[in-house]
Amino acid sequence: MSKSKIFLGGTCAESTWRNSIEKLVQVEMFNPVVDDWNEDCQAIEMDEKENKCDVHLYVITSEMKGVFSIAEVVDSVHNRTKKTIFHVIPEGFDKGQLKSLKVVVDLVKLRGGIAYVDNDIKRTARVLNYAFKTDDFS
Repeated sequence: MSKSKIFLGGTCAESTWRNSIEKLVQVEMFNPVVDDWNEDCQAIEMDEKENKCDVHLYVITSEMKGVFSIAEVVDSVHNRTKKTIFHVIPEGFDKGQLKSLKVVVDLVKLRGGIAYVDNDIKRTARVLNYAFKTDDFS
């Protein structure tokens, strides 16, 4: 890979999954979460996502407040210059929500991304560490 930087998209709110990934994966990352979201932050995030990060990771937890991250993961997986990983942590979602999220997982996989439902964030760390070590994002 010419670049090795991960965009950390997905659930914000009070979610702590980013802290875990940042400790478990030794690759440069861009964390878009800031205390005061504004237009400057949005411009920086767009630049990072579009121009600097070749791997887009989206982790969705039941702490999610909106649906924009779902739109982002679908957009990302259709961008053939990016590698997309979509991890749904099922704890806290109801049966209907999980059914819908599993359809998104299937779509991401169909379009060439890596996607799964799993309670263990360490799985994503293993996927990323393996992929960066071997350059195998399949």
